[in-house]
Amino acid sequence: MPNHHILYSYRRCPYAMRARMALRYAGIEVEIREISLRDKPASMLQASPKGTVPVLVLDNDVVLEESLDIMRWALQQRDSGDWIRNRRPALQTVIDQLIAENDGTFKRALDRYKYPDRFPQHSSAEYREQGEVFLKQLEERLNTQTFLLDEHLSLADVAIFPFIRQFAAVDPTWFELSPYPKLRAWLARVVASDLFTSVMEKHPTWID
Repeated sequence: MPNHHILYSYRRCPYAMRARMALRYAGIEVEIREISLRDKPASMLQASPKGTVPVLVLDNDVVLEESLDIMRWALQQRDSGDWIRNRRPALQTVIDQLIAENDGTFKRALDRYKYPDRFPQHSSAEYREQGEVFLKQLEERLNTQTFLLDEHLSLADVAIFPFIRQFAAVDPTWFELSPYPKLRAWLARVVASDLFTSVMEKHPTWID
């Protein structure tokens, strides 16, 4: 079968989520294999021994093991909404910096905020404050524009969005009362988008 790409995924994983969004946006058809984290399929582990999702196996047997690599590959195939292809070099730098902070310091704070019992060095509130450093940065950007770079979705929005969604879900009441109205509106806009809802459909667990 031509162009038969396989994506090993887990519906609620933020990394898999952003990879699925990029593939759907680019119009790339993939066979989604929803895995069980407790019983990972041998075919996935053979393709990618690291054992984490997403994993994209292309029809030429090339394996992409990182979500950002999958996103960038998808955008190289088709980028009709200019998520990245025609961005000016200065904006490319901003995209890279925002994603690096999201995947680094913010993700560490998010993990500790979600599971403070695993990280008893600080309280949940203190870990939330660490995460707020990034939230404040995003709120400032959204004060003057609808999305993180301008008035249109970009790679930065889609790469970062699943993690902000997780952060908001830890304590929804706090998030609704927090001083980030622009960020809440941005989050609600992406959650309600056809792109997001289309990649959250449920798939049966894949069994080799």
